Amino acid sequence: MAVSRRRFVTSVLAGSALAAASTTELFARPAHAASPPGDVVGKVTVGYQGWFSAPGDGAPIGGWWHWGRDRFQPPSPANTTIVSWPDTREYTRSYPTAYPNLGNGQAATLFSSYDQQTVDTHFRWMQEYGCDTAALQRFNPMGDEGPTRDAMAQKVRSAAERHGRKFYIMYDVTDWLSFQSEIKTDWTTKMVAHTASSAYARQNGKPVVCIWGFGFSEPSRPFTPGPCLEVVNWFKAQGCYVIGGVPTWWRQGIEDSRPGFLDVYHAFHAISPWMVYRTTTLEGLDSYYHNVNIGDLADCAAHGIDYLPCVMPGDLAGGHRRHGDFYWRHIYNMVRLGSQGLYVSMFDEYNEGNQIAKTSETQATTPAGANIRALDEDGVACSADYYLRITADGGRMLKGQLALTAVRPTPPMVGTPPPTGSDLAAGRSTSASSQNGPFLASNAVDSDAGSYWESTNGAFPHWWQVDLGASHQVNKLVVRLPAGWGARTQTITVQGSVDGDSFSTIAAASAYTFDPGTGNTVTRTLTTTTTRYVRLSIAGNTGWPAGQLAKVEVYAGSTVPDNPPTAPSGLTVTGKTSTSVSLTWTASTDDTRVTGYQVRQGGTVVATVTGTTATVSGLSPSTAYTFTVVARDAAGNTSGASNAVTVTTDAAANADLARGRPTSESSHVQSYGSGNVVDGDANSYWESANNAFPQWVQVDLGASRTVGRVVLKLPPSSAWATRTQTLLVQGSADGGSFSTLVGSAGRTFDPATGNEVALTFTAAQTRYVRITVTGNTGWPAGQLSTLEVYAS
Repeated sequence: MAVSRRRFVTSVLAGSALAAASTTELFARPAHAASPPGDVVGKVTVGYQGWFSAPGDGAPIGGWWHWGRDRFQPPSPANTTIVSWPDTREYTRSYPTAYPNLGNGQAATLFSSYDQQTVDTHFRWMQEYGCDTAALQRFNPMGDEGPTRDAMAQKVRSAAERHGRKFYIMYDVTDWLSFQSEIKTDWTTKMVAHTASSAYARQNGKPVVCIWGFGFSEPSRPFTPGPCLEVVNWFKAQGCYVIGGVPTWWRQGIEDSRPGFLDVYHAFHAISPWMVYRTTTLEGLDSYYHNVNIGDLADCAAHGIDYLPCVMPGDLAGGHRRHGDFYWRHIYNMVRLGSQGLYVSMFDEYNEGNQIAKTSETQATTPAGANIRALDEDGVACSADYYLRITADGGRMLKGQLALTAVRPTPPMVGTPPPTGSDLAAGRSTSASSQNGPFLASNAVDSDAGSYWESTNGAFPHWWQVDLGASHQVNKLVVRLPAGWGARTQTITVQGSVDGDSFSTIAAASAYTFDPGTGNTVTRTLTTTTTRYVRLSIAGNTGWPAGQLAKVEVYAGSTVPDNPPTAPSGLTVTGKTSTSVSLTWTASTDDTRVTGYQVRQGGTVVATVTGTTATVSGLSPSTAYTFTVVARDAAGNTSGASNAVTVTTDAAANADLARGRPTSESSHVQSYGSGNVVDGDANSYWESANNAFPQWVQVDLGASRTVGRVVLKLPPSSAWATRTQTLLVQGSADGGSFSTLVGSAGRTFDPATGNEVALTFTAAQTRYVRITVTGNTGWPAGQLSTLEVYAS
């Protein structure tokens, strides 16, 4: 497979760089989306290659697929495609290479994507770090890699089902010269079967498919607009929600985009412009934001297209990452833009350096002398999961669960402070009880000695606070005002907290006298205290009726001495309703004291308790949720995650159990696929093949439900004249054997009464509800715009 997709670099940067917006802004307010939240809109999707294999793993393709240039020889410094070395500590099986031993003396081994445990590990990471959906890359499957990619689709499906993630097929047409016919064959004979999975991503009730590569100007994609447009419309006619992986300059038809493709781009339901290697600097990201992305979003909004831009961590081998700042700036820019979702490139691309999955932290866990950069390549220590943690924060910011901020919330190394003597507060997240105009809380931790925070005037007390990112043993505080200001005294109390909720006093209220003759700087030695959040509460100021801080520096003498708690175990569901789930688990142990537990849904904390039970409320009816629990100790250390449990909430009273659920059919014509009956749009509809009764449409409720009523509709327009369809309603627990719920009879749809038929029957347990049509007086086909299913 050609790698030019990843390496193609546009020749013109998008104009001059512009500064980023203010460090801390209001909560993100995404722009109006063409579609409501689903499995891609409002979500974080990660590109998943799954393309690594090794001799002995059973993969049909054989050899070291994607690990070495010659896949029939073991990877070595002379035979490699490896740009970043994976962190292999969590894989139960790995394969020896011809690389030198790691820096710590251990053998240099690599994983195989063909091992189900590898895929399960990756999808567990997605679950733990808030990656909602995986886009499984599928290159031309008609060659020798086809059987392996077929098997990988099943492995990804199984892992997604186990870990409560979604996935969809992302076709890459690079070098696929016969794509126009073969992509349809591949979908209808192989890949469409996976849409029956509860884990297959759906948007607007339709299975998601992405086609990457139409319109790119490279020789490996020499396609003209006509065949590309025909394929897009064909997938739409199959009832799919179709995403286009398009060139960066798709709107203008320049640089990486061929001219004349705008009709193709506008035919997609969603657009995801490529960005990998388009820029390697923060200034470049800002330039694209102002000169490309803003216009992209406006064009998509004008054409009813969802905007799902690509974000990237940067090439580790190229030194582009800047210990997470590059990735965070890209995420921040796309969230403040109002993007409807994010596509991360990539999850596992170790052979091209753009991976976010766990990576070797130092040369101790990288082959010695192999010239492969570890995560600490620029001198900043980073944990193996650092870029997954950044992704989790980015997802929370996208969903409005985290304030929009240009300052990266998570530190590179959780629980490990910088070397003694470094300012722990520099560049960290801040907050305050108030602010006066442009004088933001973040000004007190930036590098500008002249910027400052100022509270609302005329009302004391006020407070300012910094999150150090992890707990530290704090023992010194330095507070500054701008050097040219006149003398003044502020009355300040210093407080600390390990969780951001419960604060204790580190230093009682005292006078901080700022004198321009001594640089307007006050230094205080503190009683050594373990804390993560440092708060300065200001009760008075002789120079101005407000709290004022230009610089706050916090120092620590040593790291926190204790170990994190053990992971909770035995997480179990003890009860559920339509909007809540109750959980219990076995307590953790700690060398000091466990102070509480966090219940997490993906990477989001949804409950915090001190005991070993919790009830998570505010959930949606008839929805599957996956939870884990972590423990925290007095120093703010966090344990590993407990076992995961997945539970589906009960249906709400009178809730439509079919809305947005997977559908299937005996046949359909044109764009009138079965997904239209559950998409909430009264005017879209399913229509079967003409003159070929009987025909059927069915919905998968996701689990066995008590069902007692169905409501069937046609579009409400008077143009749909009165007609009678002969209908049979059936139910099934397994999708194979069906029993009759309502016998076959003529049902009249009359626009004068809303073109609606309601059928009530004896309540029964069923998962699949099928409507079979054997006649229609208004058209020689089965027709339904809406299929609603209710408990009673």
